[in-house]
Amino acid sequence: MTMISDETVDRVRDAADIVQIIGEHVPLRRTGTDYRGPCPFHQGTHRNFSVSPKKGIYYCFVCHAGGDVFTFLQKRLGIDWPGAVRYVAEKVGIPVEEVQQRREGPDPRQHLWDLSAAVADWFRALLWDEDEGRAARDYLALRKVSREVADRFGLGFAPRDPEAMRRHFAALGYGDDQLLEAELLVTRDEGGEPRARFRNRLIFPILDAQGNTVGFGGRLLGPGEPKYLNSAESRVFSKGQLLYGLHMTKHAIRRDDRVMVVEGYFDVVRLVSAGFDWVVAPLGTALTEQQGQMLRRYARTAFLLYDSDRAGLKATFRSGDELLRHGMAVQVVTLPEGEDPDSFVERHGGAALATALGDALDVFERKVQLLERAGWFADLRRKRRALDRLLPTIRATQDPLTRDMYLTRMSEAAGVSREVLERELAATRGARPPDAAPRARPERAAARRAPVGRPAPPVERRLVWLLVHAPALRETVGEQIGPDDLTHAALGTILAALVAAGPDASATEVAATLPDDAAELFRTLSEVPPGTGFDMPREADGCIAALRAAPLRRRLQENQRAIDIASDAEKDALIRDKVRLQRELSALGAGRIKSFDSSR
Repeated sequence: MTMISDETVDRVRDAADIVQIIGEHVPLRRTGTDYRGPCPFHQGTHRNFSVSPKKGIYYCFVCHAGGDVFTFLQKRLGIDWPGAVRYVAEKVGIPVEEVQQRREGPDPRQHLWDLSAAVADWFRALLWDEDEGRAARDYLALRKVSREVADRFGLGFAPRDPEAMRRHFAALGYGDDQLLEAELLVTRDEGGEPRARFRNRLIFPILDAQGNTVGFGGRLLGPGEPKYLNSAESRVFSKGQLLYGLHMTKHAIRRDDRVMVVEGYFDVVRLVSAGFDWVVAPLGTALTEQQGQMLRRYARTAFLLYDSDRAGLKATFRSGDELLRHGMAVQVVTLPEGEDPDSFVERHGGAALATALGDALDVFERKVQLLERAGWFADLRRKRRALDRLLPTIRATQDPLTRDMYLTRMSEAAGVSREVLERELAATRGARPPDAAPRARPERAAARRAPVGRPAPPVERRLVWLLVHAPALRETVGEQIGPDDLTHAALGTILAALVAAGPDASATEVAATLPDDAAELFRTLSEVPPGTGFDMPREADGCIAALRAAPLRRRLQENQRAIDIASDAEKDALIRDKVRLQRELSALGAGRIKSFDSSR
């Protein structure tokens, strides 16, 4: 027997506008944040029937009928539960997916939601009712966040004492296993005592789109790192599939058919408080594929309002490409330098932000604007790299008309014919897009770092492995190769630590200085011993030569690609430069390097 999948039910319930659907059967009038009308189930004439868009439920204060949108339709239309789901799914445009068997009984995640909600209440009580919450209260006052606003978002405070949570919830009957399962307690070492994950932090409860408390974000109130800490991944918390604030703003987003995406918790708090109730924030910087899919269910237009520094621009364009892949129109809002949405609205008010939203630029136009201002279309090599930064956005764009307009604009800005650009687009389709944020200067190796999880380049891995097992080489290699010369972030971190530690430091001493991701890779490298009769200095020389050759090879590739779009008059200079680069590569022993590289 086929049933509707749980994921589909959640998506349909999440996308449903309960006020609109019930409003087709009951005359509703807004009262505060809820809607009231006569109850259709006991033929009431007074407005005792309440619909809460925030909670996604209805309730009658006379006959006590209540439930969600599916329950209402079952009772009102006399249809079964699957029929009610299909009815709503058709209205919101979500295809119904069916599975062979639907779970029975309560959701297996319910105990984690309940525990997280209880912890959120405890954090909130500590913030307002205890002396140790004073520093957090003072910080909120400094940020001009009122008690009313803080309570609306459920803000709280995690105490400094690492045992406080454990003691409090043990008294309520919760064991360590439950708190560990919810990732509220952590153990640093095997066999060590569990300690609270959040300590001395202002706490932002994180709810999923259905309003379940699934995790927390914590802002450190004293010195230390990281400044912001999220819950660890768990059965209910996956930061790439959550959007902060969505549970309270989703109906406004659907109503307005637009969403504003900002970077941080305080940005959401400030903007919602200022009346912009169509805003969310990812729990990281750039949007994930799952977050892009989620936003497209609610709106067709997104306004990106990130910081204007390099990291913010990088996140802006990566998020923009992700949303374009889901068929959304994307606008970029630019604030004055040094401002973020929180500070801008706090200083200038909501009217100023409304003006900035009216001045928003299409994401592709904003990218072209930055490249033009930085002079990237002034010479062939930089023009080639500028095209490399624009092409991923065109590849990501799903709407054919928008893609055509982007190609025309790109041709005008770069002075390259559409035919050449279309050939380039076809040739590079499916290639890994380069870093999307425009740079004012040629990129360094550190800026080309491989994403987390990407396999380490063999030559880089081998060189660092050599330094792990041959401490005497650390100083010599460190004089020639630095962490910025490596494209793999964790290997660069390990290289820097090895060189700084010097030849006398043991592997254990070096490992103790590394962050978790680098420490894991370091341990892997340490477990592979060198064979007997192994010429480590010669291997290190080969690795260094290969690494020095890599930028020359990249420049040769850029040179050839510039030749492809150059006029006849421009090609002569490019060809001369190409010959010079080939000679430099030859001087490093290109053949030996290639053999060295491919054999490992």
